[in-house]
Formats: sequence, structure tokens, C-alpha cells
Amino acid sequence: MTTLVQLDKMKIGSSGLIKRVEGEGKIRRRLFDMGVTPGANVLIKKQAPLGDPIEITLRGYELSLRKTEAKNVFVEIEESL
Repeated sequence: MTTLVQLDKMKIGSSGLIKRVEGEGKIRRRLFDMGVTPGANVLIKKQAPLGDPIEITLRGYELSLRKTEAKNVFVEIEESL
């Protein structure tokens, strides 16, 4: 079974497939420029002590995103029963 969740709600060590990127103009464009696009696999590597920023692995490189950016990214994850 698969579930669609916002990137900022994912736990460390979880991974999934980016399905949708939302947001207004500059934020959405910035995410696309960094390679955060539908169809890319993403892995949550680390989180700062207060949860912001989030470090992810995407397209073979590490990237840090603020929670305000990460909440615009929707990821499909596999749920095990």
C-alpha cells in the first residue's frame, strides 16, 4: 500500500518517490532548480535538533531544505503491514 505524505513529515531513514511539487513562483522554481522534481527518489538523511533544516539525498547528492520548502513536496511512500 502506498501513501502520499509531505516531505517535512517524513522520518529519518525513510524514502520515497516525489509525486508532486507545489508552492508559489520563487519557491517552486527554486525546488525545481535544485532537482526536486516529480519522479526523483528521495531519502531523509538527517534533521536539525529543532527539525529545521532537513537533509535529504536526491539524485546522488545531499541537499538541505527548510521545512517551509519541504512542505511543498509530496512523496509517495510504501507502507509495510
